[in-house]
Amino acid sequence: MLISLTGSTLVPWYFGYTSLVIPLTLGVVAAGLTEIDTRLLSRCINLVLTLICFTIATFSVELLFDYPILFIIGLVSSTFIFIMLGSLGQRYGVIAFGSLLIAAYTMLGHNLYTDNYTLPCFLLLGALWYNVVSLIESIIQPIRTTQQSLSMCFIHLAQYLDAKAAMFDPDESDGFKKQTLQLTDSNNQLISAFNNTKRSLFNRLKSYRGQAYIRKMLSYYFVAQDIHERASSAHGHYQALSVHFKHSDILFRFARILNLQAKACAQLAMAIKLNQTYQHDPLFSRYFLYLEEAINQYHASNKADMIMVKALRSLHQNLLSIDLLLANIDTEQHLSKAQEDNQLIDEELTRFHDIFVKIKGNVTVKSALFRHAIRMCVVFFVGYMVICFSNLPHGYWIILTSLFVCQPNYSTTKHRLKLRVIGTILGITVGIPLTFLFPSVPEQLVLIIITGWLFFLFKNSQYAYATAFITLLVFFSFSLIGESSIDVAVSRIIATLIGCFIAWFAVSFIWPDWQFRNLPKLVDRVCHDDSHYLALIGRQYLSGKTNDPQYRLARRAAHDSNADLSSLISLMTKEPHMNPAAIDQGFRLLTLNHTLISYLSTLGAHRDKCISKQTLDLFDDLSVYIINLLSDKKLDGEYQPIKKSVTDYIETISVLSTDDEKANNDLLVMQQLALILDILPEVIELVTILDTKTT
Repeated sequence: MLISLTGSTLVPWYFGYTSLVIPLTLGVVAAGLTEIDTRLLSRCINLVLTLICFTIATFSVELLFDYPILFIIGLVSSTFIFIMLGSLGQRYGVIAFGSLLIAAYTMLGHNLYTDNYTLPCFLLLGALWYNVVSLIESIIQPIRTTQQSLSMCFIHLAQYLDAKAAMFDPDESDGFKKQTLQLTDSNNQLISAFNNTKRSLFNRLKSYRGQAYIRKMLSYYFVAQDIHERASSAHGHYQALSVHFKHSDILFRFARILNLQAKACAQLAMAIKLNQTYQHDPLFSRYFLYLEEAINQYHASNKADMIMVKALRSLHQNLLSIDLLLANIDTEQHLSKAQEDNQLIDEELTRFHDIFVKIKGNVTVKSALFRHAIRMCVVFFVGYMVICFSNLPHGYWIILTSLFVCQPNYSTTKHRLKLRVIGTILGITVGIPLTFLFPSVPEQLVLIIITGWLFFLFKNSQYAYATAFITLLVFFSFSLIGESSIDVAVSRIIATLIGCFIAWFAVSFIWPDWQFRNLPKLVDRVCHDDSHYLALIGRQYLSGKTNDPQYRLARRAAHDSNADLSSLISLMTKEPHMNPAAIDQGFRLLTLNHTLISYLSTLGAHRDKCISKQTLDLFDDLSVYIINLLSDKKLDGEYQPIKKSVTDYIETISVLSTDDEKANNDLLVMQQLALILDILPEVIELVTILDTKTT
């Protein structure tokens, strides 16, 4: 972006065509906002598609601009078509957004030139220039973005391990509510990072199949998932551990090792980013030895609880497995070449029939994308009418503002509205004095480069700052052609407020996409994905441990559903007229579901263990029963007898010697199933209540 902006500003200035800076820079900005991470061939395809769509958008605006009726028909129809293209996937969605953006930029700059060709041509030239720079960068560093994505996976994994360490607090007295919410949030961020890395890896795997560094990154990705499964497991009730070991150092030792493993993941992330070799800390062996000695000392004491001893040993073994994964990450082969092709799922469209089915499936009022497309058509129509009747200078900022802030749901739109207004005011406050402090053209060109670069730096993390920087870019751009900064500021703030109001009105009254209406369907998906994960775990206890795609997909689906539930409940909190009790119940369900997945992860992490025939049969029966409960969402009369039989069986096998490996494995499996049974009544009750309140 820095190189592209430098070229779009300094080159025309050097040749004496300063007036071309605005369209070239806006073309660079539009192209930068439509870029997605993909392999070289896909980049070339994206470049062609982007230029075709941009050409249609910008030239149609110029040709129809002086014919209001035709213009509004073209604006509304193209808006609907472009937004519906988003149903085909991320590539088409961002290109569609960029096309609408380039159309808005064409409206803004229509009066800059006397003919109908200069502005569109140089907007397209700016977009082409950015894509060429991006293409060259991807040739020089073909896997840089994949390395960064994988690095972020391990950074978020480190944060998750730190959050997990906080669960081993012997002084906790509030039921671990704060820690559990923090752990859930860290888990959601990690799942998002996993999904981003998966997409990036799949793209690279198509082009660089068989290359050692791609296979190495793929192996790292699966190691991260395996560490996550073990780290997300729960071998006991944290509150019970906190009470029982309140005056012991055992829990502190567990927390210290988890913190050190988090530090190791952060070091591994840096090693991936810098193409360095990860060095495992030799201190781990000493700390594991100290932990084992503490467990043995507790076991030998008069106050030892045998169930607690076995839980501690299982926790110790689980952390050892994580340590083994980290220590051997550069030497262990985690997948064969024969398996490689089947490990990730191709989500790209390859047939015309798939395209037709995707679009047809979204041409219905039930589709959120269809509703958003209609909503945006109305927004642009109203915005254009306001511009026509108000005669506001630079009035097309209204349409531009609405395009950026109007999102498919109310909560996200409301959040963006606030940040857009704050950012615009901040940009105006800073921009007016800067235009007087730096009046010369070279100074303002440098400021355009810096503010444009900062806009892209902050656009995904700090939208208010990003808006402020793009406002500054606008100030300096219009200053180049002699416009008063005060006049530009007044037009900008008025247009921003009008555009934000239209967007707010649209999401509030035109098929408002209230998130609580989606809750019942998402809860059903959560129950289904948890059940499917449990079923595949049980199958592997019977047939043996494998990390096949079916198991990995089931595990990822359970975590994805939990992350989506967290996101939806968070959005619900910002919606008007939402019942606070329903929000509290939603957060409680989220906490319980995260706990349920932790118990399932424990079973999954130990699916290589050998258990007795009796335990295996009981596991199979309980799995079917739990799955039926999650499906029917209703407790039956068999619950209490089944729970008692599980408790009795646990008491029977818990008295066996700790040296009996199969008995220990049986105990671990049955304890997890008992913990799942304990939380099921509240889970089912909450699911039923939320389903009643939100339908």
